Amino acid sequence: MPRRSIRWLTVFSALLIIGVVITQIYWVKQALDLRHRQFNQNAHVALQDVAQELASVNGVMQTSNPVEQLSPEYFLVNTNATTQPDLLEHFIKDSFQKHNLITDFEVGIYDCTTDRMRYGMSLSTKTNDKTSAKTSNWERTDKYPYYFGVRFPEQSAYIVGNLNGWIWSSMLVLLAVGFFAYALFIILRQKHLSEVQRNFVNNMTHELQTPISTIRIAADVLNSDIIVTQPERHKRYVHIVQEEILRLQSQVEMVLSIAKAERNSLNLKKEKIDVNQVIDSLLLPFEGKIKLKYEAANHFIEADIFHFRNMITNLIDNAIKYSPNLPEVVIRTFNKKNCLVICVEDKGLGIAREYQKKIFNKFFRISNADVHNVKGSGIGLSYVKQIVRSHHWHLELDSALGQGSTFSISIPQK
Repeated sequence: MPRRSIRWLTVFSALLIIGVVITQIYWVKQALDLRHRQFNQNAHVALQDVAQELASVNGVMQTSNPVEQLSPEYFLVNTNATTQPDLLEHFIKDSFQKHNLITDFEVGIYDCTTDRMRYGMSLSTKTNDKTSAKTSNWERTDKYPYYFGVRFPEQSAYIVGNLNGWIWSSMLVLLAVGFFAYALFIILRQKHLSEVQRNFVNNMTHELQTPISTIRIAADVLNSDIIVTQPERHKRYVHIVQEEILRLQSQVEMVLSIAKAERNSLNLKKEKIDVNQVIDSLLLPFEGKIKLKYEAANHFIEADIFHFRNMITNLIDNAIKYSPNLPEVVIRTFNKKNCLVICVEDKGLGIAREYQKKIFNKFFRISNADVHNVKGSGIGLSYVKQIVRSHHWHLELDSALGQGSTFSISIPQK
């Protein structure tokens, strides 16, 4: 499937998932709002019935709208007469059960002589239990001389409890959407890994074919009869074979080292090495393309010399490959506090800020329109990062697009 089609499919799937989630949230919110309105309506009707019963018992005329809601969970009921607590309890429970309000509630009766709520009691239509409740902070009104208040402290829990079916169905929908999103993520990740693996195999094959072809040509020359009479030429081709074999070994060791470092099983054979001397020994294949600035007074460190050589070689090779014209590569060493700092600087293409963290990922290569302009396996900088991490060193990158790059490695010294 073309990459553009996959991109559009991903965008469409993401929008679909977001749409399903938003729709489900909307319907759950609508259901909660509906249940709130139904609860308030049932409470109004039930309390109006209670007011009517009390008016009939007390022999007073009932007002047209005796129930007033002061908050989502608090109601006041005008009675136009004093109210007996036991009678009020009986009427409220009967009316709430009749209107299917099976929940806990609190009742307080207003005393006009003391201007406060009295008889605070916590009741329930689910049981016959009752306990005292505080009514000191309940709202009061000057509209009526006689009234009582009813609070529903567990109104939200009651409404949510009646929506268990909606909530469970919503959770199942969200769970299904989550599995779908996860499956889409896994598919795209596997496709990306497949592309990365294919690119790595292609790039690595090219990297290995070059020394193999060189060794094959050198072997054909060494196999000829005339080479025996030309000792200098014979020696040069033997040296070529040895160099290419070392190059092959370095490529293979690099891949194996990355795998071992990821499993934390890389075995480092540390020894005391002279950094200046090791770097000097690496510059022969680069034919004077490197400038050296040895400013470190103390240039001895403890490191695995094989991996140290490969690490510096990778940085130099990377700097030369990404210098479009005549390479200007500088290797600089200096002491900073208790560390030796090795910098590999170039004036090449530079690295855009959005890629500066990604270039250390395994197999990642910066490309232009899906075309890699520079050959490589995509594991060089990943290898450098793994070796730095395994030695407990510190790696920094300072780069700007079109202005070159500087890789700095800080190595603690004893």
